[in-house]
Amino acid sequence: MIELRRAGPEGFMPALDTVIGIYTAAMRPPVDQLAGRQNIMRNHATFPDFTCLFAHTEDGTVVGFGYGFHGMPGQWWHEVVRRALEERSGAEAAAGWFGNALEIAEIHVHPAYQGKGIGRRLVSGLCEGRPESTAVLSTHDQPTAARHLYRRLGFVDLMTMFVFPGGYEHYAIVGTPLPLTADAPGAPAAP
Repeated sequence: MIELRRAGPEGFMPALDTVIGIYTAAMRPPVDQLAGRQNIMRNHATFPDFTCLFAHTEDGTVVGFGYGFHGMPGQWWHEVVRRALEERSGAEAAAGWFGNALEIAEIHVHPAYQGKGIGRRLVSGLCEGRPESTAVLSTHDQPTAARHLYRRLGFVDLMTMFVFPGGYEHYAIVGTPLPLTADAPGAPAAP
């Protein structure tokens, strides 16, 4: 049985090597990007209202994690994505989605444990009880299991075919009003 354990920055930082191991197994990034990713994660833990969920087995082995925080001006992802949405959809849409948002930065499950509902539990758990009016995240803009999961949880596309500055991969920026309305028929209305 997989259990979830919530942690703030003080519980997240000591587990950073474990987190990077799960991230590496799930995403298979180039090795030369791991130090940078670890620094990004370390920085995220300093953001307002940071919370992490660890998915672990009965013996305590961590097999997945997810974390998010309150998005605000001055944070790189927040600034880049909000500006792009404003350019594509207008200031009102950008303010509606990013004015009071939970930004889900990472959701990863070790490949040996994928397909068991852990990702769904992590996303739902991160969103549960949050004071923000929306949740937003970025994911590869491909027909992946993650894209399917986010749609089933009520996330809608805010932007597709988005390329981050200095990058080359296409991402979808997705969002949902909070609280989640998991598996609700149809897409939720924009805030």
